[in-house]
Amino acid sequence: MARKYSKGASKTVANAMRKRKKGTLKSGKSGKTVKSRKQAIAIGLSEARKKGKKVPKKRTTRKSKKKS
Repeated sequence: MARKYSKGASKTVANAMRKRKKGTLKSGKSGKTVKSRKQAIAIGLSEARKKGKKVPKKRTTRKSKKKS
């Protein structure tokens, strides 16, 4: 089976995790310190996407159809 993420993307996520542990990882506009592990992974993947690494697209939620 093919790899889901590239090695470069894994390094970017690992770097984000190290920053979180150190207490220097900040979130987007608010600039608050990230404490959540899941949020740190999401930030790492987002950075990897921006760099053009092999990362699957974000999942989008489906909207339910309205019954008329």
